Amino acid sequence: MTYRALTLAAVLATTSCSVPGRKAAETGVIRPSDVLDFHLLYAQNCSGCHGANGQGGLTVGLGDPVYLAIADDATIRRITAEGVPGTTMPAFSRKAGGFLTDAQIEVLVRGIRSDWSRPGAFKDQKPPAYTAPHPGDPERGRRVFTTFCSSCHGADGHGGRGGSITDKSYLALVSDQHLRTVTIAGMPALGAPDWRGDVPGQPLTDADVTDVVAWLAAQRVLLAPQALSSALHPGGGSE
Repeated sequence: MTYRALTLAAVLATTSCSVPGRKAAETGVIRPSDVLDFHLLYAQNCSGCHGANGQGGLTVGLGDPVYLAIADDATIRRITAEGVPGTTMPAFSRKAGGFLTDAQIEVLVRGIRSDWSRPGAFKDQKPPAYTAPHPGDPERGRRVFTTFCSSCHGADGHGGRGGSITDKSYLALVSDQHLRTVTIAGMPALGAPDWRGDVPGQPLTDADVTDVVAWLAAQRVLLAPQALSSALHPGGGSE
């Protein structure tokens, strides 16, 4: 082979990786929208708030069998795609301004269900319904709170072993549905029991959950953005 031929071969060898698409193919790099592995999608998008293994953390555990017993796939899909306006749960669907495709959201929904659900785990103990069947009674809810919740959250919900549940900054950031879900499923990662564990042998009924959520919602004060920022960051200066 001549010197010119050797030189040409060397040039081709060093430049061939710049052919569009070849380098990505050789290194196994794929576009973010093509990622369809459940564990990777969950780790990148959900684990920060819902726990590395769905056990919960900052919010409800998506892998909690109680949660999966009350929330159907359509509910999980809708919340993942659309988020919950006015709360810290963002929308992940591209249609709603997020970064995930419909196919990726479907992978998340199916993976959460197949990896963590435990059908029949509660036998004859049926948890209250995911959504409230009717408006609650705040007055009765106050009595329910005293019976089932005050031992951890204090007489007025201002704190105890379980912290404040009537803190206005907290209530401004969560929906009534979140309060209902947490009341039913608990937050085991933080030591909060599910609907069966507040009073041994006396699980909360559907009416109990509905009414206590109505009482909690009545403690909420809708804060203007500036007031909410001040509540969340006391002593912070203006930007």
